[in-house]
This record gives sequence, structure tokens and C-alpha cells, in this order.
Amino acid sequence: MEDGVYVGNAGKDAALDRGWLLGHFKEHGDPRHSDALEVKWGVHPRGEQRAQWVQGEVRTALLVLVTGRFRMEFPDRSVLLEEQGDYVVWGRGVDHSWVAEEESVVLTVRWPSVPGYAVPHDEVRTDS
Repeated sequence: MEDGVYVGNAGKDAALDRGWLLGHFKEHGDPRHSDALEVKWGVHPRGEQRAQWVQGEVRTALLVLVTGRFRMEFPDRSVLLEEQGDYVVWGRGVDHSWVAEEESVVLTVRWPSVPGYAVPHDEVRTDS
């Protein structure tokens, strides 16, 4: 990384940081450090769900289904992503949660990258 270039594998690198590949949480000097945005390669077993709703969201997000069947929950609607490439975008102030209806891989991009939204590691639930 001395040349400012990082080459990796999303599946392998995601396992090191709960799926997150890029964002404020990477060390300064690492090309993957960014306060502008975050990128996650999310691999979720069937039945896994976010244990707590995100409330008071200050970011905008894009979630793209790579494989599987993945449901995003919003206060007034539920969005089912079931075909590769299906995606949903939500903005600031939109509370949300999710559940993997089948084993799923999703790519999430959020901006800006700000701390304060991580669910403690032991609070992501799997109800398979």
C-alpha cells in the first residue's frame, strides 16, 4: 500500500471488518479510509436480521442485491430485493432495518461516512 493502491478480495476482506471495505473506520493512510463514503460487502445467512432499527439516519444509502433474497424494512413500507441487481436507495432521516430471507450477498454504499450506527457484534440475529 505504499503506493496508495490497495488490491483485495471483497469476500476475504469483508470477513475482517464485519463486511466493511471502505470508510472512516479504516486507519488514516490506508487508501480505504474515507470520511466521504462507506462500502460494505455484506454476506448474510438465511434468517439473519438487524437487531435494532437504524433511527435518526444522517446518511444516504444505496443497497444492491448481488445474490439471494433480501428485505429492507422502512417505517411505511417493505422492499423485497430478489433479482440480481435489484436495489434500493434511501436518504437522510429514513429509519430502516433488514432481514436476509435467503442466504444473500449485498453491496451497500453509504455517504457520508460517520460513526455511531454500528450494532454491537453480538446483536445481529440469525433466526434460521
